[in-house]
Amino acid sequence: MKRSLLLVLLAVVVAVALTVLAARAVLRPVQHRSLTQPRIYAYRDWQSVGLRVHAGDILDIRARGSWMYTPDEYHGPEGHARYAAPSFYPLPGVRGGALIGRVGETGEPFYVGRRMTRRIDRDGTLYLRIDDDILSDNNGYVTVEVSITEGSP
Repeated sequence: MKRSLLLVLLAVVVAVALTVLAARAVLRPVQHRSLTQPRIYAYRDWQSVGLRVHAGDILDIRARGSWMYTPDEYHGPEGHARYAAPSFYPLPGVRGGALIGRVGETGEPFYVGRRMTRRIDRDGTLYLRIDDDILSDNNGYVTVEVSITEGSP
């Protein structure tokens, strides 16, 4: 009887330990580099997608998903249909809340939206973000697929 009780207790301890390990594996934060389609979060500043581009490369970015730029209104990476980005946004004159990019820490921002293809004019890391000045009230993310075709300057 004591042996049976001990075996049952041991089985319960093992089951609990395995459950805890499985939960940790599922609930731990997703590493950006492990995503096949990186996420660009609406509430974060410039975010690296982990790619370095070179002058002359052809960069192709496709984005999908939705994020909240104005209260209670979600829209896609193309930006808000009614609100243009004012002069104090990172990239003024395009749709507010659009997906934008830059190459390098000090590169000039450019419009990405749902899809963008362009020749790169400088070497550097590719960064993306939402075109907005206050990020703390945003929500959501878009996923991006990035491809680079090596070119010549």
